Amino acid sequence: MLENLPLQSIKHKALTIEGYSRAAVQSYWRVPELKLGFELGGSPWAFMGTSTFFVSHAHLDHLAAMPVYVARRRMMKMEPPTIYLPEEVVENVEKMLRAWQRLDRGRMDCEIVPVKDGDLIDLSREHKVRVFKTKHTVPSVGYIVYDSRRKLKSEFTGLTGAEIRDLRFSGTDVTHETLTPLVAFTGDTAPAGLDAHPDVLKAEVLITEMTFFRPEHRKEKIHKFGHMHLDDILDRAEKFENELIILSHLSTRTHEAQAKQALRQRLPKELQDRIQLWC
Repeated sequence: MLENLPLQSIKHKALTIEGYSRAAVQSYWRVPELKLGFELGGSPWAFMGTSTFFVSHAHLDHLAAMPVYVARRRMMKMEPPTIYLPEEVVENVEKMLRAWQRLDRGRMDCEIVPVKDGDLIDLSREHKVRVFKTKHTVPSVGYIVYDSRRKLKSEFTGLTGAEIRDLRFSGTDVTHETLTPLVAFTGDTAPAGLDAHPDVLKAEVLITEMTFFRPEHRKEKIHKFGHMHLDDILDRAEKFENELIILSHLSTRTHEAQAKQALRQRLPKELQDRIQLWC
């Protein structure tokens, strides 16, 4: 297997999180068990087999590898991928792919699906994806992946199997859907992205950003440009119900060792055990 891009990995319960993100460089993630990925700022060769990607926004470090990814799948005779994008950027992305098609002289076959705040996407029988609005300098969204199950409604719990069967045959819906948040992904965002939907802070795994951490970094300017500071994480320390929190997208103007030291010194113990800094 070609290892042509940096890649980190962690296993949490039944899920494997793989990826890398550094501000102004490249961002790309995937969860193989869910058969999906987030962002196309880079395209590791191993990611080519994942056919569904959700992209938060159209900055180059999050989308520049889209033509490479699409072309590689065609070259390897794979089915065209499905790529979800904020609806505001779809027209220009399609123009970009047509331009690359002329330059490359090869088809750029893919299905582009526009999304907006509030959409709930049926990914499979077992999984759904909710779209929520984030706050960045360009149109941006985040995504929550749910485990979808159907359970017997409480009013029917005392019935026998035969009675439940008869109700089904008569057309009665005896079950209701339950959605359990598995993975929340914010992409680049000011703190409003964390607060946009309650399930962001309830998902088993949260992948979000912490671009800045130094005390001298001005938070009002950071928020204006759609990013977060370590203080924004600390302000919500008691709200995080996530079992694993991956902080990423560290500024290239800072050293990762200094960022890790800041986390060790400032994070409360109950968060330290759940937080990973990827950079």
